Amino acid sequence: MLTNHRKQLILDILARQGQVVAKQVSQDLNLSEDTIRRDLRELAADGLLMRVHGGAMPVSPTVVPIAQRRTMAQGEKAALGKAAAAQIQEGMTVVFDGGTSNLEIVRHLGPARFNAVTHSPTIAVALEEYPHVDVVLIGGKLMRHSMVAVGALASEAIARIRADLFFLGVTGVHVEEGLTTGDMEEAAIKRQIMARSGETIVLATADKIGAVSPFRVADIGDVASLIVSASAPQDQIDLLQGASVTLTTV
Repeated sequence: MLTNHRKQLILDILARQGQVVAKQVSQDLNLSEDTIRRDLRELAADGLLMRVHGGAMPVSPTVVPIAQRRTMAQGEKAALGKAAAAQIQEGMTVVFDGGTSNLEIVRHLGPARFNAVTHSPTIAVALEEYPHVDVVLIGGKLMRHSMVAVGALASEAIARIRADLFFLGVTGVHVEEGLTTGDMEEAAIKRQIMARSGETIVLATADKIGAVSPFRVADIGDVASLIVSASAPQDQIDLLQGASVTLTTV
């Protein structure tokens, strides 16, 4: 079997089943596991899947610069943002992670007066049109890929905050692999904010559900609730409904 044909079969299995088990594929194709693992490595290098122990998972298509993400799933993000904004109550201290989905929360804010904290200059600028919201911008080293501050300065400021609610941004939501993102340092900042927040909520468009990115932020059960797009595959939604988290589909 030609290499390209074999790789396409692997991608077809991934699309149908949501995962690839190297041992099973090697048996089905009567090939060595080493051959399949080599194919998986090459496909991962091309950004077409994410290697995990024993096989592969779908890679999140949202691990791209923020400028590209702004045009992805705009309708879904607007619906998610509207549902999330309804969770903000008078007098809360709310931390906004970076990302285009969280930007939609800001665009759907109501009249509630609250304190907003963010390490995203993009989010801070969007909050400018809400005079009833007090805004705290956390500084640090700017990660241009996501337009958020990271590093020692950001970490020190986060350590001094106690928030009611944190809107966490991730690029992958998978029942087994958990909540993941594309950068190790950013993942560490996200975990620190979670630890300083009473409740964490994740918004996820359909392309993030069942996908995996390189760096784990937390388990699904570590957040209070997930707000996900109703257009996500039903089998993935069913899996999430079986997890220890409140699930809302919009």
